[in-house]
Amino acid sequence: MQRSNLITAAGAVRLRNELAYLWKTLRPEVTRAINAAAAEGDRSENAEYIYRKKQLREIDRRVRYLQKRTAEIRVIEHTPHEKDKVFFGAQVILEDEQGNELTYRLVGSDEFDHKPHYISIDSPMARALLKKQIDDEVSLRLPDGDKLFWIVNIDYPSPHED
Repeated sequence: MQRSNLITAAGAVRLRNELAYLWKTLRPEVTRAINAAAAEGDRSENAEYIYRKKQLREIDRRVRYLQKRTAEIRVIEHTPHEKDKVFFGAQVILEDEQGNELTYRLVGSDEFDHKPHYISIDSPMARALLKKQIDDEVSLRLPDGDKLFWIVNIDYPSPHED
């Protein structure tokens, strides 16, 4: 399954800030540390040199990913016209059969792990919620069986909010 390229404005800022930090701050620090460790002599036995080279490869891998990803993302900076339905960026309060309330915000696949109540727009739960309205019933297949939820509230926080 291909993941969507949608992201909130706050999520896009986070990705771009991470890329800038890795490229402009961390990578130069690690490169300097590699040069210092290399100057100490035998590189095959130099733990600092080996560790820093591995760290540099990890940074470069993440930088390549972020460069590619930031070029493809589509920043959603507006709320939908139909605010009574669930779409990208919605914060949804659900109630289960026992009366317990759960709150989720539908965000991009690059930001769902930023906060505990964020879920990816590509997740099965988010897909089940899309285009639903308040008082709609949502049936989800969970690891412990099927579960029913009702939509209690739909809100659209500012796309710049975190």
